[in-house]
Amino acid sequence: MNDADNRPVADHPFPRFSDQELARRRRAVHDLMEEAGVGHLLVYGSDRSGSAVPWLSEWPVTREAALVITPNGDDHLLIQHYNHLPNARRVARGVEVDWAGPSTMSRVAQLLPAAADQGIGVIGPLRARDHQLLSESVGELVYLDAQYTRLRLVKSDEEIERLREAARFSDLSVAAIIDQLEPGMTERELAAIVEGSYLAEGATNHIHYFATTPMASPDTCVPAQFQSTRRIEVGDILFCEISAAYWGYAGQILRTFIIGADPTPLFVELHDVADDAYDAILSVIRPGVHARDLVNASAVIEERGFTTYDDLVHGYGGGYLPPVLGSSSRPNLPVPDLHLEQGMALVVQPNVITPDQRAGVQTGQLVVVTGSGADSLHNIDRGLGRIG
Repeated sequence: MNDADNRPVADHPFPRFSDQELARRRRAVHDLMEEAGVGHLLVYGSDRSGSAVPWLSEWPVTREAALVITPNGDDHLLIQHYNHLPNARRVARGVEVDWAGPSTMSRVAQLLPAAADQGIGVIGPLRARDHQLLSESVGELVYLDAQYTRLRLVKSDEEIERLREAARFSDLSVAAIIDQLEPGMTERELAAIVEGSYLAEGATNHIHYFATTPMASPDTCVPAQFQSTRRIEVGDILFCEISAAYWGYAGQILRTFIIGADPTPLFVELHDVADDAYDAILSVIRPGVHARDLVNASAVIEERGFTTYDDLVHGYGGGYLPPVLGSSSRPNLPVPDLHLEQGMALVVQPNVITPDQRAGVQTGQLVVVTGSGADSLHNIDRGLGRIG
């Protein structure tokens, strides 16, 4: 069984959750398996996605990772590629770590020769050909992704502290933008400022989305996922969505800045409405509140003649989690029948735009539901900012 070493958590070269926290997660998964009637569980991730693998083993998925869990036996973590094996053996905890061989799913099937009678649960983005191989080799698969998602909705105290650290790194990037951005820089240089602010402390990029456009003739209403060669000029507006990640957890902060000029009346109004919507949503967040109440709280957006493009609110911390909510004028999914619970993490992020979708702003941040309201994990001032 690979526990890396026995040094205290604080002394380890890699971030660590406590033994008690990992045991809590493992118990929750064993209970999930028992409820589903499965004797084995395959937890799968590939191409740096699949949050359940690091949640249970602390190994971040690189090319491919398959974690085979048996409640009364040893758990096995199979990884790709072979040269990742030494690092995985140092980082992963509570599992036997091995190379997956030429075919990951063929190796998984070898570990489950007698599993058909007990049932096999699966969490993660299994490909169709891998599903077929395993079904033919070991029997019917039972997908437990929805049940796993429910496990991730309410965060432990240790998870909240990890989110708080990730939020601090995300704040560093916004502070660096305020300090270092100059007219004439490209959006790509802006991305370099963001990543350079936290890399030396061990954080990595999760997302950095930007929109830059002239306030006098705007042509975009929501931050873009990829940066262009466009140069930022005096009189532009910049709005951004930034998440620095720290070992499986990311912050999320959304801010809007004007560049070297006074804001136009349109952007003042857009941001005033965004601030009002954010404050109204935050004022209703508490345990027991229904998801629809968050949407209803944002009515000021439509009352002022505007709408939204991005999500209004979404769950966070271990994935893009429920509730995912649009405003009343831009619903993207039915409002789920979900009540907030203490310990849930939410991103509140009103992206207020004009109906013609030519102008917009965005503000917001990651918060945690407390016993009496919401606690923001970020410390960068809100409001329409100015650079230069």
